[in-house]
Amino acid sequence: MAHRLRRHIVELATHSPGAHVGGSMSSVEILTVLLFDDVLRVDPARPDWPERDFLIYSKGHSSASLYAALAERGFFPIDELAGYKTPGSRFAGHPSRSIPGVELATGSLGHGLPVGTGLALAGAYDRANYRVFVVLGDGECQEGSVWESAMAAGHYRLDNLVAIVDRNGFQEDGPTEEIMRLEPFADKWRSFGWEVTEVDGHDVGDLSAALHKVPAATGKPTCLVAHTEKGHGLSFTSNTHLWHYGKFTEAQYEQALGELDQGAR
Repeated sequence: MAHRLRRHIVELATHSPGAHVGGSMSSVEILTVLLFDDVLRVDPARPDWPERDFLIYSKGHSSASLYAALAERGFFPIDELAGYKTPGSRFAGHPSRSIPGVELATGSLGHGLPVGTGLALAGAYDRANYRVFVVLGDGECQEGSVWESAMAAGHYRLDNLVAIVDRNGFQEDGPTEEIMRLEPFADKWRSFGWEVTEVDGHDVGDLSAALHKVPAATGKPTCLVAHTEKGHGLSFTSNTHLWHYGKFTEAQYEQALGELDQGAR
């Protein structure tokens, strides 16, 4: 499934004005485990099912990976992906609530965790069974609103809240540690009262084991720091900020599909 999602991302980055390739590629295994390994309790036929778990994809600029995962999961027909970022399409560069499976219009960074914290707090007050999973980028964690909501979630002991950070080490202009240092990253979350687990974000076994154990501690929100590689899967997009956003040429398109197919064998 991760291979299929990456092929979709390549298609979207070629046959559209462009896509956020790097962050879409780095989050593929996270979305694969959430949506295809019985972690999230969702029903594609009933996107607004009251008892569903919530997935808030806070790093909404990487919509190509989210759209691909939702399509493969059955929230809408796969062939609708062909309209990505075309005039009149609902599949804009940043996701909106008009798309089944999208819980929040995101991409203006720093908003996903505050809304997720509110949803989790409401669920705790209502004694509801749903959980809230928020996928964040690491550059996004330079936003003050992330840490305000992290403080609130720890204070209210929201063990129905899970933050998954796509820790690929890069943001639009370069390495996160050069632009605005985040380390010691895991310890920052712990200091706000979160239970933190660090995993290889491209190892579906590690991700599955961690996500099937949430909450990682009773009475604490869970933070999963998923160590990933920006642009993972392609030789020319990996571990660089230069493909934070871009459009593939036909030659790059053919190279990308070839590398992905070779890697899947």
